[in-house]
Amino acid sequence: MEKKDRFSFETHLAHDAERNPNGAVVPPIYQNSLFTFEGWDDIDEAFDNRLDRFIYSRGKNPTVKAVEEKLATLAGGEKSQLFPSGMGAISAAVMHCVNAGDHVITIKNLYGPASNFLASYLKPKFGVEVTFVEGKEISDFETAIQENTSLIYLESPSSAVFSLQDIEAVAKLAKSKGIKTIIDNTWTSPIYQKPLAMGIDLEIHSCSKYIGGHSDVVAGVVIGSAKDIDAITLKEYEWIGAKMAPFEAWLLLRSLRTLPVRMKQHVENAKAVAEFLENHPKVQLLRWPGAKSFDQKALAAKQMTGLTGLMGFQLRTESLDNIKAFVNGLQLFQLGVSWGGHESLIYAPAISYLKELSPEQFKGLGISLGDMRISVGLENKDDLIADLDQALSLI
Repeated sequence: MEKKDRFSFETHLAHDAERNPNGAVVPPIYQNSLFTFEGWDDIDEAFDNRLDRFIYSRGKNPTVKAVEEKLATLAGGEKSQLFPSGMGAISAAVMHCVNAGDHVITIKNLYGPASNFLASYLKPKFGVEVTFVEGKEISDFETAIQENTSLIYLESPSSAVFSLQDIEAVAKLAKSKGIKTIIDNTWTSPIYQKPLAMGIDLEIHSCSKYIGGHSDVVAGVVIGSAKDIDAITLKEYEWIGAKMAPFEAWLLLRSLRTLPVRMKQHVENAKAVAEFLENHPKVQLLRWPGAKSFDQKALAAKQMTGLTGLMGFQLRTESLDNIKAFVNGLQLFQLGVSWGGHESLIYAPAISYLKELSPEQFKGLGISLGDMRISVGLENKDDLIADLDQALSLI
């Protein structure tokens, strides 16, 4: 048994498998553009083993590799490949799985840029067909499969409405048809959901969110089998040239050490905020897998081991003036597009979706201007509730 297998994921994340140079408790940053060699034979052998040797940091870098190994271990994958953004990871993983003329099945409530990459980029440029389904029933995917379907792309919980897909059932269906599967698993983090163990081929995270956790890194990762990740590394990663910076990888290494502890606090705060919102007279609907009214509780319990601090709720008003008064009245919740950091944030998804998606796509999401998305951070939960309460009083 390897040393790392004797301990929990949390312990492995906080410690490095090998002692760092000079006994440093924090690993060094290899801020190198290239690596030199002792002679002809050495560099010649390196080019024959580009997946394991360090030649040029557009390929492999020691700092980046250390983070990739930890993320693969945490998610239960054989390997991972870091990218400089979540969309970099998404686009590379999708392009690995599809060819011109193929067909992709995905969900309607998909992250906006990912939806546009499929429907507004791959479709007109390469003739890739895309079918958007509700995704809450396995039959949604079964009936959408065509002869040229090569990929089913999931996001569970989904953007904006936080609905779930039955990950294990979709993976089983896809494998029976020879179809690849990808899931954006950012919401749960690799702590609370293990899609690879359920049969999914590739797992994606925006590391800008909980994995980074400090709102100071933009990055993404693809995790899966060694065969798939090696192929992505040698083609989509190296050829498109969207390399991962050593310094940002080092910041992720810092963040991984506190990931389990941060997630526990996010969840504790979120439960208190959710209870407040679900019982407030000016809140129409709470969108969160932990809500009392959530209609997929059994599926959530089956495939998720925990909740997180990202949730949505719908205000009981259709007045834009009232909606703006609420958002502008918040003092602790800052207005911003991302989430998963230590600070609490609020955002109205309709703002960007109305600009990113067609009217038909937006209508299919089932949300309105009154739908708010909040990222519950690490501040005092009573202060967060008080802030929401005083802003709701302005409606």
